[in-house]
Amino acid sequence: MKILKQDSLLNNASLIDRMQYDNAGLQSKIQNIFNEVKSKGDEALKHYSRIYDDVELDTLKVDLRLISDAYEGMDELLKEAILLAKHNIELFHRQQLRSPIDVETISGVRCKTKSMPIERVGLYIPGGTAPLLSTILMLAIPAKLVGCNEIILFTPPSINGIDKSILATAFICGVTDIFQVGGAQAIAAMALGTQTIKKVNKIFGPGNQYVNKAKEMATQYGVAMDLPAGPSEVLVYADETCIPSFVASDLLSQAEHGEDSQVISVVSSEPLAVKIYEEVMNQLISLPRKDIASKALQHSYIIVESDVAKAFDFINDYAPEHLIIASVNDEDLLNKVINAGSVFLGNYSPESAGDYASGTNHTLPTNGWAKSYSGLNVDAFMRQITIQKLSKEGIQNIGNAIIKMAETEQLQGHANAVKIRLSHISNLNENA
Repeated sequence: MKILKQDSLLNNASLIDRMQYDNAGLQSKIQNIFNEVKSKGDEALKHYSRIYDDVELDTLKVDLRLISDAYEGMDELLKEAILLAKHNIELFHRQQLRSPIDVETISGVRCKTKSMPIERVGLYIPGGTAPLLSTILMLAIPAKLVGCNEIILFTPPSINGIDKSILATAFICGVTDIFQVGGAQAIAAMALGTQTIKKVNKIFGPGNQYVNKAKEMATQYGVAMDLPAGPSEVLVYADETCIPSFVASDLLSQAEHGEDSQVISVVSSEPLAVKIYEEVMNQLISLPRKDIASKALQHSYIIVESDVAKAFDFINDYAPEHLIIASVNDEDLLNKVINAGSVFLGNYSPESAGDYASGTNHTLPTNGWAKSYSGLNVDAFMRQITIQKLSKEGIQNIGNAIIKMAETEQLQGHANAVKIRLSHISNLNENA
């Protein structure tokens, strides 16, 4: 992890750039997977499980009894923790539900909205190095809250079966079905459907570069995706009122996510930068995932910038997935934040609170996408249908404006649809 001294932000373009992958051939690889799943269905999925997961599958769908058994045998302390998190996440997300709009825009013209849940959603939960049960909470709870009819979970198989904490959490959150399918082939199955898997309407969840590219490709098949995603990241702004050991722990908590994660701290002085660096190195030694975190630290850094305005100009340019403001002046500094996925204020708000149990959603835009995307919320699981009803008075009040604009656009059919109604009303009035 490097310490970049004062004035390092004068030319910050390279600091804002994230890691770039060599994606040569990635598009064609994913397309081949889609083609195989489209032509061979379940057999293609089993084939890829043999190749990528070293698992021979008899069936793709997880037996419901295994799911309920996992819940029944769940560690009680873990169950209590999940139920606490579930309560907070439900409470926060319930406040996001919109009230219907019903307004008369002009006399005789009534406009309304009707909120409808997406009927069938697919949730992707990565396997690999850790069972990400918290992601089930973040995806399934808002889906259940808004009333999605079918909530289908996909996660990679393993020789020892799917982790029981994944199954139990899915049970708690009301997941409809679980399929032991992972990787880009899981996304293809959601987008195309197979003999045992129905096509979904929208795909949610994080993944590696193959999964993310597959999600992009799924949109070509009429299936929506949640938001563009890349490796995890955190940026911590820290001044002299921070607690350096806290800052270091926040940096490492994100670094342990993966080798491609990026962690940054912008600090107010060089002595503070040194303290945080030393804390990072000391805490790193005891982490079980220190090898992963060490590789993430190789492309991470601490930036010294005493000018608060310059510091936040950089932060907003970087647009971090997670932003921690480690300062007693956190509320004032929040006013300077323009671009961030989720913000954590003060010395006692670790990023892991948002990852698990504070109530906010941890599915957030990465790779600078916070400039144009919000984190996941209930709206992502819903559709807003607009409704309008015009009375005779209403079409008379706006009819001439419609005709003028339609004729200007040379769309005479649009104009005629209004003219014929106005003529009808005129004849009724004459014959009254």
